[in-house]
Amino acid sequence: MVRVCKETIYRFIYDKEDYGLGLYEYLPEARRKRRPLRSRKPRDGAFPSTQRISERPDIVGQRLQFGHWEGDLLIFERPFGQANITSLVERKSRYLVLIKKPSRHSGPIMDKIIRSFSPLPAFARRSFTFDRGTEFAGFRALEDGMGASSWFCDPSAPWQKGTVENTNKRLRRFLPGNTDLVSVSQRDLTTLARHLNNQPRKCLGYKTPAEVFMANLHGSS
Repeated sequence: MVRVCKETIYRFIYDKEDYGLGLYEYLPEARRKRRPLRSRKPRDGAFPSTQRISERPDIVGQRLQFGHWEGDLLIFERPFGQANITSLVERKSRYLVLIKKPSRHSGPIMDKIIRSFSPLPAFARRSFTFDRGTEFAGFRALEDGMGASSWFCDPSAPWQKGTVENTNKRLRRFLPGNTDLVSVSQRDLTTLARHLNNQPRKCLGYKTPAEVFMANLHGSS
C-alpha cells in the first residue's frame, strides 16, 4: 500500500508549477498562500504566566465540567476589510456560538462576548481558552464583566484549543476566506451555528451539541 504524508500533499498543492490548478480551494481553510509553521510570534507580555493553559484546572481539560469555552477568530481576505467572526465552542457539549464584528480590536471583541454570554447563568460561562493573538489581550474584561476566567495556549500551539480549531475547519466549508462579510448578517451566522449544533456527533454518543448543551444547562445530565 502506498501512503503519502500530508506534507507531500501540501507541497504539491502550493508548488509554483501546480498552483494554477487551484487545489488550495479544496482545503478546509482554502488559503491562497500557505502559512509557515510557527509563524505567529509569542506575545508573552500581554498574557501573564498565571493565565497559561498549564495553570488551567484539570477538570476543564478533561471536559468533566460544563461551561468552559474555547474561542478563536475567523478572518477573511484583506480586500474585504477588517470584519471578522468570533467562534466560541463549549468544550463538553461542542455547542457553537458565532459573533460577527467589524474590527479586530480587542475591546469591542470582549464587549460582544460579554453581551452574548451574560444572559447565561454563571455556571454556563465559567472560562474561555484563547490563543495569544492581540485580539484577546483585553481578556480581563471577561472577568470584570461576568466573572469568567481566561486561559491561553502556549506560543505556536493552537492545537491546545483543538475543539474550536476543528470547528473552524467545518465553518470554512460555509465561510471560505474569500467571503465578503458585508453580505453575511448576524442572523445568517446564528442560522449556520444552529445547523451545526443540530448535527449528531459520535463523540457525544450521537447526540447533538444542542441536546447536550441544553441538558447541562437545565441540569439533567
